[in-house]
Amino acid sequence: MSNTTQDAPPTSPAPARSRKAVRRPGDLVFSGLSIGSAALILVILAGVAIFLIINALPVFEADPEDISGGNGFFSYVWPLAAGTVVVSIIAMVLATPVAVGIALYVSHYAPKRLGASIGFVIDLLAAVPSVVYGLWGYMVFAPQMRPFYEWLSENMGWLPIFGGNPSTTGRTLLTAGIVLAVMILPIITSVSREVFLQTPRLHEEAALALGATKWEMIRTAVLPFGKPGIIGGTMLGLGRALGETMAVAMILSVGPFTWSLISSGNRTIPGEIALNFPEAQGGLRMHELIAAGLVLFVITLAVNLVARWIVQRSAEFSGAN
Repeated sequence: MSNTTQDAPPTSPAPARSRKAVRRPGDLVFSGLSIGSAALILVILAGVAIFLIINALPVFEADPEDISGGNGFFSYVWPLAAGTVVVSIIAMVLATPVAVGIALYVSHYAPKRLGASIGFVIDLLAAVPSVVYGLWGYMVFAPQMRPFYEWLSENMGWLPIFGGNPSTTGRTLLTAGIVLAVMILPIITSVSREVFLQTPRLHEEAALALGATKWEMIRTAVLPFGKPGIIGGTMLGLGRALGETMAVAMILSVGPFTWSLISSGNRTIPGEIALNFPEAQGGLRMHELIAAGLVLFVITLAVNLVARWIVQRSAEFSGAN
């Protein structure tokens, strides 16, 4: 019996499916909106920069004697910039440790219901208008700080920042810095709390299993993981402090620049613009204020760029890596 079989004719291979996935209309629309939104932010930022530069040019081309103070624009603006930076640094230095401590308590120490209540109350501070903080600082907080400033002058007056005659009204850079610290506290606390809650549970349990106390676990697992978030939240708060207008304008008593934090005087760029812009419509004075705004714009942009660089470097190593 013959077992010969006929070879089956080769079958043609099935057409290969396109490796490129077909994008749905909804994906295309969402992608276009996302790209457009990102591009719109850049366009707005560029538009603001162009507006400030164009309106600030007359100041740089004007005779230095025509600028407020009679010594040129930089002699006029540097005390404003210094006051802005100093009061913002005071706020950041005072608010950051308190905010991180509150965030750690809410996320790892407080009972769940109590922690949620405290977090809710802290977040409510962000809803208070700036003018309310300014009124509180001007009418309530500043007068109560006068005895403390007198004590600082008597006992620590050998330090330049506590030298000079203490303010009789309490409206000083230190008062404005403390009020700003209260204002930026919710921002730093909220960001830090959310980052701490994202710490991998396995990392915390591993640290505790190795015999670490709760604080040692936080120091070795939670804080390294949350370091980029703490820096990011701090820089967000610093940006808020740099641009704050009404509260600082209401608290500070306008006067010449001084390095003393307890003496009257000093001004900030936002406060200078808010107090003088209504009377400076037209003329070189208006261009001076816009040029001061350009300086504040550059300072804020530089702070955010530096913060972004620090966050990226800190994120290279965290508790999650």
